[in-house]
Amino acid sequence: MLDNLTQRLAKVVKTMRGEARLTEANTAEMLREVRLALLEADVALPAVREFIAKVKEKALGEEVIGSLSPGQALVGVVQKELGALMGADLGPDASQLSFAQQPPAVILMAGLQGVGKTTTTGKLAKYLKEEKKKKVLTVSADVYRPAAIAQLESVTKQVGADFFPSTASDKPVDIAKNAIDWAKKHYHDVVIIDTAGRLAIDEAMMQEIAAVHAAANPIETLFVVDAMVGQDAINTAKAFNDALPLTGVILTKLDGDSRGGAALSVRHVTGKPIKFAGVSEKLDGLEAFDPARMANRVLGMGDILALVEEARKGVDMKAAADMANKIKSGGKFDMNDFRAQLAQMKKMGGMAGLLDKLPAQFQQAANGANMDQAEKQVRRMCGIIDSMTPAERAKPELIKANRKRRIAAGAGVQVQEVNRMLTQYDQMNTMMKKLKGGGLMKMMRGMKGMMPGMR
Repeated sequence: MLDNLTQRLAKVVKTMRGEARLTEANTAEMLREVRLALLEADVALPAVREFIAKVKEKALGEEVIGSLSPGQALVGVVQKELGALMGADLGPDASQLSFAQQPPAVILMAGLQGVGKTTTTGKLAKYLKEEKKKKVLTVSADVYRPAAIAQLESVTKQVGADFFPSTASDKPVDIAKNAIDWAKKHYHDVVIIDTAGRLAIDEAMMQEIAAVHAAANPIETLFVVDAMVGQDAINTAKAFNDALPLTGVILTKLDGDSRGGAALSVRHVTGKPIKFAGVSEKLDGLEAFDPARMANRVLGMGDILALVEEARKGVDMKAAADMANKIKSGGKFDMNDFRAQLAQMKKMGGMAGLLDKLPAQFQQAANGANMDQAEKQVRRMCGIIDSMTPAERAKPELIKANRKRRIAAGAGVQVQEVNRMLTQYDQMNTMMKKLKGGGLMKMMRGMKGMMPGMR
């Protein structure tokens, strides 16, 4: 996510932190590096100029000059202004969705064809259902692409939300009205309307979406934009912002572009907050956008809060506590427990997802590691364990040469991989034995303390 920008800015941050005092020369050099980094990342020139002017003004102010560690203070200025560029200046509640109307709250999704609007509608339905405990209805007003209607029905079923059917012969305005009427009768909290897009802006599309907007009277009108489209995103944002009273932006495919800066420019152009970011193709790959925390990540400072949130969502605390009690009371850590540990790791977004949220120094330390290969290895290990009999999973010491060959054949791997996995299990088992004296329970209590809202 924004890899090139992160690498460049992390280097600048490291250099500036080491400066005992600020001079006109080193401040100018730092600003030049930041400016180049932003331009290379495809951030729009007007946004870059405004950002650099604000940083320069504050860099020469008393707060930085009078600081005991001016390098650190200047990093703080860059961090704050980068957060403002992404929308932190709009206030802490700006990136929250509003439900302050008589149910159902209507959310209108707008954007060009191919930006991931339909999939994002499904992801948003999942987010609202699981995180906000809302009863969600989705509907497609894209009558030009029957495949889009079928796609939305499919993703809606996958996330467990409700779908209102429509056909290519229906009128978009009628579809919106009928879906809202249905939602009122069936006590839905939210209706998400997926609208038609085109490959480029045209007058007919804008008139149609304006008519749907007028009929639906949505409380949220979200502009969905592909982070990979470069400077075209800015022109598209201007056109939609002129045609509709946008309330926010959703960035898609932020994981697929090492630059992504044009997407940050959309906030500057529309003046509207970024509310969500698509960070993977999976249906749970939609994150609520926090400008200050994203600024930390872009500057290579990591996002430990997001890491803790991932842990809270991914870790089954009851299963973990049960295992802790089992180990504490002298029970054996077996292959079933090891398999559960591997599954928890996959639930937390995989190794690449976790690494992205760590500070730059940790990312650099793992730079040589192939995260895709590591995740593939975890999947293969799960496959090996799944090829074992219940008796073998409960008593791994039963696994000798003949059994290893059978397990390897069942998992489609070499015997050496089975041996390697058994060695890793032995290492984990040794660690668990050391935690028998209550150490694991202390670790669990510590994790609970880190996770807000847990008892």
